[in-house]
Amino acid sequence: MKDKKVYLQVKDHSVSGQDFQLIENTTYGFLETHPQPKVEQLPEYYNTEDYISHTDSKRNLFEKVYHTVRAFSLKRKVKLIESFFQAEKPHESSNEKKLLDIGCGTGDFLQMAQKHHWEVFGIEPNEQARTIANSKTNQRVFNTEKLESFKTHSFDVITLWHVLEHLPNLEKQVSILKSLLKPHGTLIIAVPNYKSYDASYYKNFWAAFDVPRHLWHFCKTSISELFSSQNMTVVKVLPLIFDSYYVSMLSEKYKKGSLNIFNAFRIGWLSNIKAKRSGEYSSLIYVIKNK
Repeated sequence: MKDKKVYLQVKDHSVSGQDFQLIENTTYGFLETHPQPKVEQLPEYYNTEDYISHTDSKRNLFEKVYHTVRAFSLKRKVKLIESFFQAEKPHESSNEKKLLDIGCGTGDFLQMAQKHHWEVFGIEPNEQARTIANSKTNQRVFNTEKLESFKTHSFDVITLWHVLEHLPNLEKQVSILKSLLKPHGTLIIAVPNYKSYDASYYKNFWAAFDVPRHLWHFCKTSISELFSSQNMTVVKVLPLIFDSYYVSMLSEKYKKGSLNIFNAFRIGWLSNIKAKRSGEYSSLIYVIKNK
């Protein structure tokens, strides 16, 4: 810790109330949560009914907004993977499209991809979410241990929608992702961007830090550096426009103890307006090609 710079001190607002530091990683440029829980301790920090990617519940405004945005995004996500598959392999038939979604939650994206004739597989460590996902995908979702038993070069597309930031042993995970992709396959990753305006406004109350469930905190430079170390290239960066509004709503709750929808909407809107020039949206999708 002596030689490492502390970027910010933040709190786990949703489960433990514990304090953590964000440490700058000088090799890749991302931030590391410190201290990081041991792998066997991580499930304790997801032990809350408020972790909505593991449920299909719609109990309150946050959850209704989350599910509304998720439903809107599903078709866009499938359209995105279709576009890169068709560009790479325009003559291959539909039954040759293989997709792996890591951290698939309750399986809605996989279900939508199945409807578009993808052969789908999912990885989901949470038992409750995995059960729901399997009911939607005809038992195509597995626990984390399955990841290393897939054959190398198995998948045309691998997706991680707000998942990479949760994975321990980051460099090993990137190496596994590369090995599972077919040559010239496509990796699509969505992660929060700590250089966005809403992150700078809310600072230690920014909900997308979400320590210690988020072990890493990325920006555009750090994603490029991390994947170039495995001879993979970021070919496109796309915004997730709605994330700034949802994250700002939750950040308002953490900062003030109550929801201020007006100010959350204002900050979310400002973040997107400023990002039109800077490219620093609240969350970004990275399209990464295997060489």
